[in-house]
Formats: sequence, C-alpha cells, structure tokens
Amino acid sequence: MRFAVACAGVFLVLGVVVVAVVYFVVRQSLEYRNGLLTPSHIQVQVPAQYGPGWFERFSQQYEVARKRADQVRAVYQADTLGNVRLWGAVGVLGGAGLAFGLGWRAAGWVVRPLRSVNDTAQRVLLAQDLKQRIGFEGPRDEIKELADTFDTMHTRLARSFDGQRRFVANAAHELRTPLTINRTLVDVAVRRPDATDDVKRLGESLLLVNARHERLIDGLLALAEGEQAVLDRRPFDLTDVAEHVLDQAAGEAAGREVTIHRLLDSAPTAGEAVLVERLVQNLVENAVRHNHPKGEVWVTTRGRADRVELVVANTGLQVPPYEIETIFEPFRRLHGDRLRSDRGSGLGLSIVRVIAEAHDGTVVARPRDEGGLTITVELPADPSVT
Repeated sequence: MRFAVACAGVFLVLGVVVVAVVYFVVRQSLEYRNGLLTPSHIQVQVPAQYGPGWFERFSQQYEVARKRADQVRAVYQADTLGNVRLWGAVGVLGGAGLAFGLGWRAAGWVVRPLRSVNDTAQRVLLAQDLKQRIGFEGPRDEIKELADTFDTMHTRLARSFDGQRRFVANAAHELRTPLTINRTLVDVAVRRPDATDDVKRLGESLLLVNARHERLIDGLLALAEGEQAVLDRRPFDLTDVAEHVLDQAAGEAAGREVTIHRLLDSAPTAGEAVLVERLVQNLVENAVRHNHPKGEVWVTTRGRADRVELVVANTGLQVPPYEIETIFEPFRRLHGDRLRSDRGSGLGLSIVRVIAEAHDGTVVARPRDEGGLTITVELPADPSVT
C-alpha cells in the first residue's frame, strides 16, 4: 500500500508540474502579437460593391478588423487554456490511479518472495522444530540473502539449544550414579547392627539430602526433555492420566492429612503421555505439599470446544498476585521456602510450563482468595480419542 501510494503521489506531483508547464507555454504562445495583430495594412477579399479590400493602418476599417481579430484570439486562447486545465487534470488523476494500480502490482510481485519467506518462518516457529529451514530458492538478491542469514542463525540457535540440552542430560545422568551409590552406602551404614543413634540420625539426614538431589536431577532431565518439540503425537485421554497420578498421590496426601476431590470428565488430547503424566504429577504434588494439614485439593478435567483443560486447585498460604509469574521460573520458591527439601527442588512448575508449551498448550495460575492457587492447563483437543 505504501509503495502504491508513493507511486501515485510521485506521478501526481510530476503530472501537475507538466500540466502547469504546458499551460504557461500555451498561454504564452496565444498572447497578443504586434506583428500579427497590428500590421502596416490589412487586405481582405470582399466583393467590389462593398468597396476596396485594402485598409491602411489607423483607418476606421483597419481598427474594426484588428479588434475583431483580437476577439477571436482571446476566445481561442480561453478555450485552449480551459481544455489544457480540464484534460490535464483528467490525465493527471487517471495516470495517478493507474500508477497506484501498477505500483500495487509491482510491490506485490517484489514482496511475494518475502511473504513466502515470512510464511515459512512462521511455520518453523509454530512447529517449534529447530530442524526446519526456509531454504529459499530464487535469484541472488537481498531477499535470498535475508533467508540464508535467517537459516544460518537458526542453525546456530538449534546447535546451541541441542548442546545445552545434551549438557544438562549428560550432567544429570553422570550425577545419578554417585547419588545412587551414596544412598546405598548410607542406607547400609544406618542398618548396621552396631550403628549408634548419632550415626542413624546423620544417615537419615544424608538420605533426605540425597533424595532432594535425586529429585533435582530428575527435574533437570524432565526440563531438558520437555524443551524438545513433541513430534510423535499419540492420542490419549487426559482423564486416564489424571486418575493414575491421583491414585499414586493418595498415600502422600493421606500422610499429610490432605483431602483430594476428583471431578474428571473426558478430555481427549494428543501428545507424549509420559510427559503429560509428569506435568499432572508435578501439579498434584505441589498442591499436596504446599498445603496445610486438613487442607483440600480439587482436580478437574474437562473438554471445551477445541481445547481440554486440567484444573488443579488447593488450599494453603496466601500467594501475592505479583509472585504468580515468578513461580514458573526455575528454582523459584514462594515464601522463602528454600531449605525445605521435602517440598521439591523448585523445578516443578517450570517443567509444567515447558511440557505444556511443547504440546502447544498454555498454563495460567491464579491465587485463591482463601489461600493457595488455582492452576489451569489447556491442551489442544483430539476428537479421535473416544
């Protein structure tokens, strides 16, 4: 649009200038001429009965003929200049409209490759697949260079993200082995018949710290896996996953005197069921652990148009609204709860968000007026699941 308007504007300005120049040239050409309208004599062809057809200058007949000639000149000048103004304006406006149309077409022809590049880039972004490239085929011009630059940048970003994920995964796997050995050694030492009470208390503390480190490593692995796009999407019912997780969490909830309420309707979706199970597990564990004795947890699944919802609400401490967004950041905990190893490593909700985004979903948290949180996860629905 801007290019078309610019073309029309340029043509309009140039057309007005040309018409103005033509107008003044024509006007100057039709002005009074002494040699033409004031000659030394005037000779006309008239019948003999009307007298001679030769009039000297300053005679009465001469002045009549001269004035008549000047009137004719003035009429022709006015008509000619009027036609120049009228048809000049018509030509300029018509040309401006034609220039607008041609500019629109030319801009569309020029921008078409750029639109193709943009569409491909959006598909890459929506697919969350860092392996895709634009791969623009065309002449070696600025658009080709832009597409190639984007592909190069995308390749470097993909290499960087893959390297980061591999580092986290490898580091987590390497740390698992010594932690498993530590847990075994401490457990054996605590169970020895000659172990003193101090050794047993120390062993229990070490086992608690070791369990915290193991959860941290599991969280890092889940975070690294969740950041990868889910390409192999298989249909499943979110209700089945929620029921399985709630059955596993029933023992911990009973030990903490927390009541879990279920309202599970069919919620068909598609994706990686194992990752979604980790998502539900983190939400339920957070709702149980960040609660108070005699507290309650509500877990709901339902379908809504082209989306399915998982809602986990719990009682607990008041959560300020300004801290809602920070709880999804890694290693962030509410109320300064950084030393309580039984409440996790601070990666739970970060993993929830990463897994939801990998499935083209969203996560929204809201504080409850009575205390606690209500967290809603939306995922794309899959009507093929029955």
